[in-house]
Amino acid sequence: MNLIYKLAGIAFIILSLVVGWLWQSLNSFSTSSIRLASEPVTFTIAPGSSIAQIAYQLERDSIISDASRFRWMVKLDGGDKIVKTGEYELKQGMTPKDLLVLFVSGKVKQYAFTIVEGWSFRQLLEALIGNTHIQHTLKGKSEADVMTALGYEGQHHEGRFLPDTYHFPSGSTDVAFLKRAYQSMAKALEEEWQVREKDLPYESSYDALIMASIVEKETAIASERKEIAGVFVRRLEKRMRLQTDPTVIYGMGDSYKGNLRKKDLIKDTPYNTYRRKGMPPTPIALPGRAAINAALHPAKTNALYFVAKGDGSHYFSETVKEHNKAVRKYQIRQRKADYRSTPANATKEQ
Repeated sequence: MNLIYKLAGIAFIILSLVVGWLWQSLNSFSTSSIRLASEPVTFTIAPGSSIAQIAYQLERDSIISDASRFRWMVKLDGGDKIVKTGEYELKQGMTPKDLLVLFVSGKVKQYAFTIVEGWSFRQLLEALIGNTHIQHTLKGKSEADVMTALGYEGQHHEGRFLPDTYHFPSGSTDVAFLKRAYQSMAKALEEEWQVREKDLPYESSYDALIMASIVEKETAIASERKEIAGVFVRRLEKRMRLQTDPTVIYGMGDSYKGNLRKKDLIKDTPYNTYRRKGMPPTPIALPGRAAINAALHPAKTNALYFVAKGDGSHYFSETVKEHNKAVRKYQIRQRKADYRSTPANATKEQ
């Protein structure tokens, strides 16, 4: 009997030593730094991947030294961990324990896409199609069909998406991305509309969005946004035509080849603000929040005209005489590539 006790004691000691060694080995493994050939490394967990498959993938990619130890680490940590699929960014100094925490958190790698202020909706779609991290489902659809797919059937597409830099995980759909940008614009517009100046010549926030799109296209210098908005607001109040080139260009569509001619200013379209009073029927571009703010907080001056000076800035005038003098000074007989609000030979309007 004493021999049995002795053998049992020896076995227990050996087992304790083995367990202790295994514990120490596993602890050393879980807290040691992973091995990366470069930094950062993108590691992708495919849908339906098990812990065993993930461990093998990590070992195969030489990120960890032992897949079995990774599986044991997970078991000892609870064993019921649910990892999230997607791309993860691994960095030097991380440990296998850090990897498990990261995979469970679902903090997948984010990609950036910037909607540029002043883009048209068509330019937005073209840029989006070129992004390889977006899952494309709208390619080939018309603008109207895109709006229907987003759940906004019947709404005009232009101006509805807020310029900003958006972050998203790889595999996000174009529908999800555009819905997010649409909702961001709706939120920003409503917030700005609620704190607008009083007695503006807008019947709705959509009118302000139209004005903001014009301001966006007319402005190269941020500090001039409110002053340009003020010119257009005063023109509306006085029932003068806006006479802004960007609206004419938008109305020309694909026929615009980079040079605005006199016959283009004469040809009537719903967007020709040289021919028609009031604002165009829809926005003409994607305005940023600053342009929306300017449209709702226009500068209170007496200027009714402005002309491009050739350096991105504008000269503002209160009278036709002063404006025509500025045109002669800055345009020098030729129409510059930059936009201006009135034709070279401005005349008083009835």
